Amino acid sequence: MSLTNAEKFECPYCMTYNDLEIDEANDVGQQQIVDCQICCSPIELSIIDNGFGIEIIAKRDDDWDE
Repeated sequence: MSLTNAEKFECPYCMTYNDLEIDEANDVGQQQIVDCQICCSPIELSIIDNGFGIEIIAKRDDDWDE
């Protein structure tokens, strides 16, 4: 049994889908910075449980003005 779930998210720079392994016990509620697997741009990820499942919010480096 795997402890991680395979998820996909869209790069906010080049719009291609990237793969991400999420450990629900440790990654939910966390923020991460990953590089796009295609264009290598830094992506800030926020991983949340929205009540219906895991949601990955991917933003550009300069989008975090909130």
